[in-house]
This record gives sequence, C-alpha cells and structure tokens, in this order.
Amino acid sequence: MELLVLASGSSGNATLVRAGGVSVLVDAGVSAQQLSRRLRALNAEPAEVAAVLLTHEHSDHVRGLEVFLRRHREAPVWATRGTWSQLALRSDGGGELCSGTTLVFGDLRVTPVSTSHDAREPVAFIFDDGRHSAALCTDTGRITTLLERRMRGCEVLLVEANHDPDMLRNGPYPWPLKQRISSSTGHLSNARSGDAVSALRSSALKAVVGLHLSAENNHPGLVSRTLDEAVERAIPVAAVTRGEMLRVAIGNRGAMLERHDLPPAASRR
Repeated sequence: MELLVLASGSSGNATLVRAGGVSVLVDAGVSAQQLSRRLRALNAEPAEVAAVLLTHEHSDHVRGLEVFLRRHREAPVWATRGTWSQLALRSDGGGELCSGTTLVFGDLRVTPVSTSHDAREPVAFIFDDGRHSAALCTDTGRITTLLERRMRGCEVLLVEANHDPDMLRNGPYPWPLKQRISSSTGHLSNARSGDAVSALRSSALKAVVGLHLSAENNHPGLVSRTLDEAVERAIPVAAVTRGEMLRVAIGNRGAMLERHDLPPAASRR
C-alpha cells in the first residue's frame, strides 16, 4: 500500500491511496492543475484515480473538485449525505458514504468513520488491502471511542496535529476562531494527537504522520517531537507542512517515508 500526501493544511488537502493496482483520491482541496502536477511529480497520473472520497465539504477539501471532475468525468465521487447536501456539484457514478459501511475498490477496502468536526457529516477513512492497513483522520476536535476502535491495529496513522495550544492562545487569530479551533468540533492539538497515538500504539504500528498543521499556530518540530514521544521513538514519524508532499510506502518490514518538494508553478507566457 502506498499513500501520497499531495497537500495538507488549511490551504488545501489531498491524498492518493494506492493498493492492488487501484488508486483513490481523498479530497481535492487544491486546484485541479495543482493536483495533476503533484500527482505526476510523485509518478502518478490523474487518469488512474478510480474514485474520489470526500471527508467533508469545507473548501480546503473540495476547492479543486469541480474542475478535476470536468477533466476526469470517469472518476466517481463518494461523500456522506450531509456532505452532498452542502455541494452544488454532482458526478457520474459514486454515491453516499455511511459511517461503518465498507466500500470495495478492487483489492482495496475503505471504511468511513464519523469524526467530530463542525461540518455537516464529516468522516475519516480506514484503508485495508488484505495485507496492509492505514487510517487517515483529520479535521476532528477529538478522537472518539468509535474512531479509536476503528483505527486500532492500523499499520500507519495519518492523523491531524493542527496546533500548539500556547501558540494558538497567544497568536493573531480572533478569539471566536481560537475557540472554534480548540473546541471538541474543531481541530486536534499536538497534545491530543499525541495522546491518541499513544493509546493506539501496538506492535502492528509502523509509522505515524502528522497532518493539517497550522502555519500560524504550530511548528513541524513540535509535532515530530510529540509523535516521537507517543511512539517512544520506536518507529518513523513525520509532520507534513503545506510546502511539501510525502510518500508513505507500507511493506512487510516497515514503512518508508519520503519527503518531496512541491513541483514548481507552471510558467506563464
């Protein structure tokens, strides 16, 4: 199994999951042009996307979806009923996601799981191809009992580590936004993310990746330190900023993490 983190953070989110010859795209929060350029930079092609799975309707997760679908109409979109209710677009094929109901794409099994976020019906995803497994969970103010149960036993955790509470408290954001971010329907702090990883630590766990870092209220060094402590420095960890991409390859002996620079912007003529 391979996971390509193409974009992460409040400026846009997108991750490609590959397994058994099947590729699914989770979210399309950057422009269609950027999605294509970033996929190709990691030796993937937009045409290989068998389906698009949406975590929720916020713009940093769907910004590039409409144009992407115009160019790749064969890619069906799957989202919860609540998410669909907030979107103006539709796609050929696809349908509704329901928490706990597994979809099958070739060898890849995908199970959505409800999260705690101020969107209509947000979800995280558990991926399993029969050999390897991974969880992708961002945009949640807390790790619920359900999330913990579903994520337990996964080999790779891609989990939100949005903010450092002190940086958020003393930062430039207006007070209502600070309250929203730190609420139980907001975003996970580094400490809460670390607590979740510590609770989920097992002999099966091979790597942990911190996602959706705030550029204003966090620092990748803080995230990496927190995750290192949570796994007792026994496995690789990484924190992905908005200025980079990450390739995660899961094998029988462990997981390999490769950082990649964003491709250069297209030149204007």
